[in-house]
Amino acid sequence: MTTAAPLINNTQFSVNVTTKSQEQSLYQSSGAIVAAIVVGVIIIFTVVLLILKTYNRRMRAKRELEPKPTKTAMPPASGQNSNSLSPHPTVTFIPADIHMHSR
Repeated sequence: MTTAAPLINNTQFSVNVTTKSQEQSLYQSSGAIVAAIVVGVIIIFTVVLLILKTYNRRMRAKRELEPKPTKTAMPPASGQNSNSLSPHPTVTFIPADIHMHSR
C-alpha cells in the first residue's frame, strides 16, 4: 500500500519567502538610513561646535591683546565741589503686577 504525499505548492512558498526577505531588507535599509542621518547630524553639530569654539578663542585673544582705551576725565558738574562724592540717584522699580492698595 502506497500513500500519496501531499503536494506542496512550491511557487507560493517561494513567493512568500521572497516577499518576507524583501520586507526585511527594506526594514533593515530604512533603519540604516535613519542611523546614517543621525550620525550625519551629530557630525554637523560637532563641526559647528568646534568652529564656534575656535572663533570664540580667537576673538577673546584678540580682545585681550588690544590696547585698552584710556578713560577721559569727566569735568565736574557745575556748582558742586570736585572733592565731594556725589551720591548716585536711585531708581525704584515697581513691577506692573504688584498693585498698591489705597487706604
